[in-house]
Amino acid sequence: MLEDKFGRRFHYLRLSITDVCNFSCEYCLPDGYQCDSDRNFLTVDEIRTIASTFASLGTSKIRITGGEPSLRKDLPQIIKICTQTPGIEQVAITTNGYRLPQHIHSWAEAGLTSLNVSVDSLDPRMFQSITGQDKLDTILAGIDLALELGIKVKVNGVLMRQYNANDLQQFLDWITDKPITFRLIELMQTGDNVSFFQANHVAGEPIKQTLLQSGWTQVIRDKASGPAQEFTHPQYQGNIGLIMPYSKDFCASCNRLRVSATGKLHLCLFADKGLDIRPYIQSGDDNGLANQLQALLGDKEASHWLDKGMTGATKHLAMLGG
Repeated sequence: MLEDKFGRRFHYLRLSITDVCNFSCEYCLPDGYQCDSDRNFLTVDEIRTIASTFASLGTSKIRITGGEPSLRKDLPQIIKICTQTPGIEQVAITTNGYRLPQHIHSWAEAGLTSLNVSVDSLDPRMFQSITGQDKLDTILAGIDLALELGIKVKVNGVLMRQYNANDLQQFLDWITDKPITFRLIELMQTGDNVSFFQANHVAGEPIKQTLLQSGWTQVIRDKASGPAQEFTHPQYQGNIGLIMPYSKDFCASCNRLRVSATGKLHLCLFADKGLDIRPYIQSGDDNGLANQLQALLGDKEASHWLDKGMTGATKHLAMLGG
């Protein structure tokens, strides 16, 4: 089992397969994707090695991320590799959703178990203002298709003071009869968004108190769950989640590691650098990779130190898929 010096166990791998994204979200890539780094992305065989090695070390969940993972034409094959790896029980994707209607059936056939879709506003004009894309109707239609196929759906919205900070009721109305979890994420500071962060950060704690006072109750987290605090209410089919990285002890429950699209291990989303494990991946050396992962895990720190303004090597969230 992968375990660090603080006793945290890592059941969950976030695996980036590209850093390319076709959206230009205000909080991430306001100027669009800039090709300023190596694009020698992980091959299918390398992804197979990663999945099998992490599974052998106790990982039970893989989330495929980008950039935008659907930009890779071999995504169904990648999903299938992960779902067929012994020990992997959950395979998820985080996507902006613009290709959902065309591709959700092939993803489902490959074995996808859950889907996270980014929807920062349910108002089409505001959605376009945030993302640079007039795709809200297409994305919502894709979410409905995923639900019809029995895929578990979570929807992510980044909280921003100047855009959607007052939209809680609209989000709640939407999940009244939709069996999804809508997760509100505190805006995080990265290397490229300092001014935007300072103008738009909204704390999630007041929203949590509003939910509790309105009859929502907190759900117990699974061992492979992400960092969200999730809440349920008997009058709603859907749930509400809050991801609050600036809250006290946020990192105490960390259960996930990240591998970048170019084969670097990131012990934290905001680590100072990625650690090169690609030589082991390229050679298919499962034992060597396992030993290296266990050795490198000794350098994982207790916290991301976001509250001190430290963002590490993360220039923007598309680098590692959040």
